[in-house]
Amino acid sequence: MNKSKKYVDSCKIFDRVALFDSQKALDICLQTAKAKFDETVEIHIRLGVDSRHADQQVRGTLVLPHGTGKKLKILALCKDNNEKLAKESGADFVGFEEYINKIQNENWFEFDVLITTPDMMASVGKLGKILGPRGLMPNPKSGTVSADIAKSIRDVKAGKIEYKLDKTNIIHCIIGKVSFGIEKLKENFDAILSAIVKAKPEASKGQYLKSCTLASTMGPGVKINVNKL
Repeated sequence: MNKSKKYVDSCKIFDRVALFDSQKALDICLQTAKAKFDETVEIHIRLGVDSRHADQQVRGTLVLPHGTGKKLKILALCKDNNEKLAKESGADFVGFEEYINKIQNENWFEFDVLITTPDMMASVGKLGKILGPRGLMPNPKSGTVSADIAKSIRDVKAGKIEYKLDKTNIIHCIIGKVSFGIEKLKENFDAILSAIVKAKPEASKGQYLKSCTLASTMGPGVKINVNKL
């Protein structure tokens, strides 16, 4: 695969094989973010667990200290008083039947997060085959199915993220934008790492943090020494 000149030049700034502490890795990550737009910074953590086993799942949510820097459009599927609460809390689209019909019949997906209440799930669940493949199906574990819909919306607006293992036992998370600067990114990094460490399953044996890499949207991966985390 051909790499851009900026990417190749970025790779010359540091040793791609070396392991760095988190502060230095973030510094390098910012140096190698050379795109003309405000690049997103992501963390990729490989864990010493087996996601095929239910007792070794790692999943949770947290509100990052400085948010993600990404403005998400929220669809709140609810009725009655919850509609008013959802609108007051900043949801971009609020309603029920009309939006279910738009999703089913018009292939409408102009939102990033869908939040609903438990009493609506019987109807929302029918959209599972449509929403599931797009990662938009609401789930109590991610906080997108909640009796307190106002709080759920405020949390997402404030920078709430979900972390969970993929099939290769890696967690991929946004920790912010390059424009945040190293101090804010470090605080977000520490917050997500702390949450993942606390979520270690009792069934996990041996080394839990296998590897950790930081990268901006267009930049190369920078490896972190997990023994120093």
